[in-house]
Amino acid sequence: MSDRGVVAVSAAQVGGVPWPARDPAALGLPTSFDLPVVGHLDALADLAAGAGYLEWRRYRHAAALHTELVMPEEDHDERAVDAYAQCAARIATALSVSQYVAERLLDNAVALRDRLPRVFECLRDGVVSPTFIRTIVSRTELIHGRPYQGLVDADIAAALRKPGSWSTARVRDLCDQMVYRRDPDAVRERREEALKGRCFFTEAGLDGMGTVGATMSAERAAVVARVVERLAAQVCKHDSRSKGARASDALFALVKHAPFGCDCGRPECAFHAVDADEVAATAARIVIHVVTDTTTLTGPVPATTTAAANSAAADRAVTDGVAVDEVAPKETPIGKVVAEETTAFTVAADAVAAEAVLAQDVAAEAVATDESAVDEDAAVDQIAVEAAAAEPELVDGVGFVAGLGIISGAHVRDLATDPDAIIRPLGDGTDTPLPATQPADPYRPSAALDTYIRARDRYCTWPGCNRPAWDGDLDHITEYDHTHPERGGKTSATGLGAKCRFHHLLKTFGDFIDDQYDDPDHPGRIIRTFTIPEGRTVLGPAHTGFDTHPGLDMIVFGDPPATRPPSPGTEPTRPAPRTEQKHARRRQERNRNRLRNNLNGIRPPEPDDAPPPF
Repeated sequence: MSDRGVVAVSAAQVGGVPWPARDPAALGLPTSFDLPVVGHLDALADLAAGAGYLEWRRYRHAAALHTELVMPEEDHDERAVDAYAQCAARIATALSVSQYVAERLLDNAVALRDRLPRVFECLRDGVVSPTFIRTIVSRTELIHGRPYQGLVDADIAAALRKPGSWSTARVRDLCDQMVYRRDPDAVRERREEALKGRCFFTEAGLDGMGTVGATMSAERAAVVARVVERLAAQVCKHDSRSKGARASDALFALVKHAPFGCDCGRPECAFHAVDADEVAATAARIVIHVVTDTTTLTGPVPATTTAAANSAAADRAVTDGVAVDEVAPKETPIGKVVAEETTAFTVAADAVAAEAVLAQDVAAEAVATDESAVDEDAAVDQIAVEAAAAEPELVDGVGFVAGLGIISGAHVRDLATDPDAIIRPLGDGTDTPLPATQPADPYRPSAALDTYIRARDRYCTWPGCNRPAWDGDLDHITEYDHTHPERGGKTSATGLGAKCRFHHLLKTFGDFIDDQYDDPDHPGRIIRTFTIPEGRTVLGPAHTGFDTHPGLDMIVFGDPPATRPPSPGTEPTRPAPRTEQKHARRRQERNRNRLRNNLNGIRPPEPDDAPPPF
């Protein structure tokens, strides 16, 4: 081996200058790790944005290799080990990774360069985490070469730049929403092909274990999961198995028609032997919540010609709709229904969303056109916009399945034709406010408000959490004062938010402070903030049900019933307990934060004052 070769390999491995030898101050990094808690968190947030920039450079170098080594030959290269494979092999060898990992890196780089240039800029600017890039690339793979490719890229990038936090599930839903709305025919064809390919399989594993699996429609998968989870829950607290192990045993019991029982071995245990067939026979039907708008049920329409017609159709649907309480005035609250697994497929329709959705589409096209005119790197998007203008664009609505994410409008319509489907509008299309609480209990939300909040929030609202709102709790943002309800913590749309059990407990018993209040710039919408004990504030989710179904803005709830203040002759009581004092301190802290932000002209906090929306 020549000295020249050794020097070249050594230089490539360390990138010229070893990273530990570089000056941290020159890179804008702290020179010491002796920092307060907030300093460490600031550094982590800055490094997260820096990781996005470094990942952008990594993809740029990979894309440059593709341009030099692959593009000149890709149209006529029929070799088994073609130019693409050889380019990836160079990357794999240089980085000591597998060929698969190198090809995945190259795939992402090419997709960001050719299909998602604006999303690529979001990665460069640190507004999207590198961990979300693969999700975005994979969920937009089928738009490649379509006339609306540039519009979808612009829509996703614009949403990512909104203030707020993201999670994997919210990024996935964002991408699916943008693709499904602009590709209704292709989505239906792909779904039909996917249904034809459903299968059942088994696989032998190690140590005498095996894997059993099946592919099926998303709603059927949800039903199967709920049935198994229900039976697996038929144990006492002394059962020694993990949740997953109990679910595995419950699935076998259902298939085999065998007994299922708790393994605690306690003679007094009521779950010692449970008849799986009896549980399935006596259990109520499974709930699958689907949120959509009424125009989605009628099918896709040309976005350039039928905005007014769809608005009129939406008005007719509103007139024909029935409010939740009118359909079932004595019904159990929805949150409890989910726990008891009653009802079948439920389509919650917000009948006033059609016009807003179409307006959003037109705005997105205008933004894409203006940006492509001034951006020299957006030639592909300009071609896409011109092609989209050449032929009418069909825009379809979408639906949201709790726990599963976005589904296409065609899928929604298929579910709506199911005999067991119950279409229940969230609003009645009038200005009459819906009841916010149960008549006899101002602490508990009404069925309408419960459904509305879960449809609005979709997931736990804590930054980065993916737990479905339908499986979590409804939390009073300002703690409800059971002793003196008039002091605050009202049960209202603005006063409630969805949280998973862990984050609900963390907020209640920890020193974290969350806040939620009406957005003065967007009536009907809300601003959320989360403040850690050391005072750093993080914005809430950037993408919620409002962004998919804008008609949710139009649903209005009445004020909670007034509570009677304590009479003057009430016997004096001892000082407030610690929990109440902590709640009062939180209320004061929220007010101080709002006043400080208003004085500084910040509403909501500027991105520099919050970590990147990861």
